[in-house]
Amino acid sequence: MKITVIQQDIIWKDVESNIKNLEQLVAAAERADLYLFPEMCSTGFCMQPQGVAEEVNGATVQLMKRLAIKYDAAMVVPVMTNDGGKYYNRMYFITPDGIAGQYDKNNLFEYSGEDKVFTHGTESVIWHWRGVRIRPAICYDLRFPAFLYNRAQYDVLLVSANFPDSRLLAWDTLVRARAIENICYVAASNRVGTDEYGTYKGHSVILSPYGQTLAACNDGEEGSATASLDDEMVPKIRMMQQFNR
Repeated sequence: MKITVIQQDIIWKDVESNIKNLEQLVAAAERADLYLFPEMCSTGFCMQPQGVAEEVNGATVQLMKRLAIKYDAAMVVPVMTNDGGKYYNRMYFITPDGIAGQYDKNNLFEYSGEDKVFTHGTESVIWHWRGVRIRPAICYDLRFPAFLYNRAQYDVLLVSANFPDSRLLAWDTLVRARAIENICYVAASNRVGTDEYGTYKGHSVILSPYGQTLAACNDGEEGSATASLDDEMVPKIRMMQQFNR
């Protein structure tokens, strides 16, 4: 399976402009079986969701449904969502058949007040796509190794983030640690650009279960990176996981 991570410069609270850009970034990227986007990719990491948060089948999800069909791929897209009057930092798993799953961020970032605005998720989920088991996570989730601990449940950890430049060393260290300790591939998509909270350089990356860099985006630039998962490595991972548990 091939994974592409998209590294995007998000325009603050401008859904229309952001989804147009997302479509262009996917068109320019190498073809893949799965595409991963940064956290809150249609709005930025905004703590004022009123009038900005999208409905469950809003514009971003509708675009991703079309792209999933066009490219015969899964789109993993985190969207600020208004669901029944409650706000969620939600990641959608969209295949050519439609919404195949969703994940609501469990560990909300208290320092930004995210926990005061959004409803935290209560479940960890595993998605299945083309023979691969996938665990989703969003930004601050990355700092909780017990939450992401792999009990032979998944082969790939997908992480979407708005990790600022000031904590970039933490980002680089944490994504690599999660790959090594969980014996899994990690695909991590972080944004670039600036917003009300700071600047972002990205460092979006795809890592092997040994923490080796398989593909990476250019620092501070929009773009993408693509890597193929070794078909022989995935069953080996499962054997290693069983042995090590």
